[in-house]
Amino acid sequence: MPVSLPPALELSLDLLRCPTCRTRRLHPEHGALRCPLGHTFDIARHGYAGLLTGTRATSGDDAAMVQARDRFLSTGAYAPIRHIGAGLAADAVSERATVVDVGCGTGYYLAGVLDQVPGARGLGLDTSVRALRSAARAHDRAAAVAWDVFRSFPLADGVADVVLNVFAPRNPAEFRRVLRPIGRLIVIRPTARHLVELRGRLPGMLAIDPAKEQRLHRTLDPYFEAAVTEQVEYSATLTRADAVDLIAMTPSARHVSSADLNDDGPLPDQVTVSVLATAYQPR
Repeated sequence: MPVSLPPALELSLDLLRCPTCRTRRLHPEHGALRCPLGHTFDIARHGYAGLLTGTRATSGDDAAMVQARDRFLSTGAYAPIRHIGAGLAADAVSERATVVDVGCGTGYYLAGVLDQVPGARGLGLDTSVRALRSAARAHDRAAAVAWDVFRSFPLADGVADVVLNVFAPRNPAEFRRVLRPIGRLIVIRPTARHLVELRGRLPGMLAIDPAKEQRLHRTLDPYFEAAVTEQVEYSATLTRADAVDLIAMTPSARHVSSADLNDDGPLPDQVTVSVLATAYQPR
């Protein structure tokens, strides 16, 4: 039986372009999206559109990582990060805005923006089909599409009022292409103090490159200039289960041994959450 077109995806069809043809629009047909030349892309029964073809640069988060992220985010420990991203977006757009979340994960941060801007619509891009299952259900105005951030996005030029990028890889040239001239790019990334207590306890956790900020500004500078930067830093109280989920939802999960996570050794019951959130305007 063909999958019906999710309402949020129907709302975003005008943004999408065939990833094979690059310029032609997609239309729904028998539970799939098809371009005028016949290139066809499935709509998963979970509600996201699978536009990605060929070999992926990464498979993205696996099922265990997504489940850990869902559990951890449901505690509200990262709610201040969600709030700052939504606030920066709301300050930059009208109620009829289009928000594209690149590396959207489960859609947690995109849903926060859409809650703050009641008339906006959202589109999340991610390579993880496991995460997209959650992203497609994260908000009734959020659509989800399988895509690789390192490729040219399957989007028309100048369609986004906001590009959101939270703890995710970046493609500055594509961010600039899909943003409107008066749009905003919002990038949220960790500082060197982020989760410092966990990094001290578990040496397998990935360190934050001290040159991360300089590298970020160097890659974005040809396309964007910073309009405003805000730092969010606070102490979050965690249960042991929360701490394990926090580790398991990040790329560090691939470097920390299961023995370290599953033994009864102490994990910190408080961690420092420290991020920078910058709104950039196109050059």
